[in-house]
Parts: sequence; C-alpha cells; structure tokens
Amino acid sequence: MACNAQTRKLVVGAEQLDILLPMLAGKRVALIVNQTSLLNKTHLADTLKSRGVNVVKVFAPEHGFRGDAADGENVNDSVDVRTGIPLVSLYGKNYKPKQEQLTNVDILIFDIQDVGARFYTYVSTLTWVMEACAASGKNLLVLDRPNPNGSYVDGPLMQPTFKSIIGLHPIPVVHGLSIGEIAGMINEEGWLEGKKKCNLHVVKMKNWKHSDEYSLPVRPSPNLPNDQAIRLYPSICFFEGTVISLGRGTPFPFQVLGNPELKGMPFEFTPVPIKGFTVHPPQENKLCYGIDLRTVRVERKLDLSYLLKFYQLYPDKEKFFLPYFEKLAGTDVLRRQIKDGLTEEEIRDSWKGDLDAFKVKRAKYLLYE
Repeated sequence: MACNAQTRKLVVGAEQLDILLPMLAGKRVALIVNQTSLLNKTHLADTLKSRGVNVVKVFAPEHGFRGDAADGENVNDSVDVRTGIPLVSLYGKNYKPKQEQLTNVDILIFDIQDVGARFYTYVSTLTWVMEACAASGKNLLVLDRPNPNGSYVDGPLMQPTFKSIIGLHPIPVVHGLSIGEIAGMINEEGWLEGKKKCNLHVVKMKNWKHSDEYSLPVRPSPNLPNDQAIRLYPSICFFEGTVISLGRGTPFPFQVLGNPELKGMPFEFTPVPIKGFTVHPPQENKLCYGIDLRTVRVERKLDLSYLLKFYQLYPDKEKFFLPYFEKLAGTDVLRRQIKDGLTEEEIRDSWKGDLDAFKVKRAKYLLYE
C-alpha cells in the first residue's frame, strides 16, 4: 500500500545534491531562481557556492532574485550583495536570456516554485529560457517542485490570438502539471520558437503525488501570501481583468473581492500602495465593499461563481470588464458567455471537449501519479 503524504518525506529536485553536483563539476553555471529556490532554509545559490560550484550569473524573473520586487515592477540588472553573483533581469528590458549573456555559461538551472495556473508568469520565463538554450546549444536542468494546484485540470484553453507573458501555450487555466512536467510538454509538443528542442534534464521529486496537499514554505510571489490565496488564485485572478479589486494593496491579497460601487455588501477594505507588494493597486485609496474569502472552503475546480455573482451585482455592466480580461481567460468566448447570461454549468460544458483532449496529451508527460 502506498504511503500517504504525511508519512512520505518529500524530496524536491534541488535537494538532490548527489545528482546535481556531479553534473555541475567543472561547469560554468547560470541560475534562474527566486526566493522559492530553497533547500530547507538555504537558497540554492548559497548552497551551490558553498559546495564550490562556479555560479557565474543569476537570471532574475518577475519579483527579482530574492522576491522583493512588486507585481509588474521592472527588475534591474545588479549584483547580489550576499554572494557577489551578477544578476541579469528577465523582467525588464528583455524576458529571454540573450545569446551574448550565455557565452560564459555551460549549463543553466531553473528552480522556481510555480502555482499551476496558466497566467502565472514563471512558465513563460521557463519557455523563454528553454528557447535560449535551444538556440545556443546549452543544457538546461529543471529542478522539480510540487504544484499546489496539481490535483485537477480545468478552465478554457488559451487561443493563439491571446498569447502573452501570462499565457504562451494552448493549455487550460489550471494545467495540473509540475514545472518539470510542463517543461517536458513544451519541449516535445514543438512549442518553442522554430519548433526547436532544448537539451532538457528534469531532476524529479521523490515521494510526491498530484493528489498530495502541499503547503508552500515561502510565498511564491509578494501577493500570494498563504495557502488560501494560492488555492483561490486560479478562480479569482480573472478579476484582474475587471473593475473588481481582489485585495492588492491590503494585508489579504487574492482573498477578498470588492468595489466602491457595491455598497451594502458585508465586507469593507481600502487598497493602498504597499512597498514591495503593489505600487498602484486597483481602486487605490477607495473604500471597497465586497466579500471576505479568507476562511471559505476552496474546491478543487475553477470556480466561476464569484465572477458570475459580481457581474450580476455590478450596476454598470458595460464597464465591468477591462481589455485585459481576454488575455487572462486566453479566449474572447468567456466574456461573451457571461454577458449572454450563461450559467456556470453551461460555460463549463463548453470547455469539456478541449479539456478532454488536453488531458490525453497531458498524460504523456506525467512524471508522478
């Protein structure tokens, strides 16, 4: 009988130094990492440096190397004060490592915690790193980590028209893959530029299943502070494309919903700028009325009930949606379905064919039960 998640000791890719260190011996190494790249409580960069690995640079994604940049805030090239390692931004002037930035690199390591939603930008960062490796012939190691939303697959598939940093591939909103599994899918499905493949090696986790509950030891980005926010994220990130605040600029981002026009709703909050978290939150300095989701039970599905409810409650429906909504949804169909008054069940039925086909494709790339 298989052990359950409580009795099995999870070992993430980064913790398997017996595999990692021999592969890095004598190599010039570049890291694509952030504050989640930990072995116990020590950063991967610090661990590798202490073991004599020649880390020549770090490529820093959205939120920066140590995770202290606000959402959407440009990350500048700099030097890490703790290690002296040069930092090259992948969230400023360029999103993809330039070929000249790889001339002194033999191998790249990607070790970033994902949360399993298409619009989370780290899969896009992974894709562009893979493209840079494919173009330069460099090897890429992906150190796998659990997907906290990895137990289900749900939502509309992204259409090519709406390709952006928050969605590059024809996958549903919730893809149910670890970062290592989705790297394999991207590589083998011909989704890299020019349908090239990179020389990819995934260091698998030990003792993880898709059905396992997983509590992240560190917040994956400034505005996903806890397990509740991470579970709600796939369902309520759609509100980024509406006039409804989802709590950026409060102590509980992605755990509340509200707007100044919804007077009479039971919960009140006022978004304000918070350094390192959000520079100009939606509905900044305005008293919002809405609901508190901090203690609700989150089902393992893409829950459209909040979106449908707030659309019905908002008085000026022509102003409810923002142009960004289509990029989040990955399609222009969902907005039309909501405006046409379709029920959640009818909307979900419209995804079924695409989701069934995706699940068949996904099965080829699963590394875990």
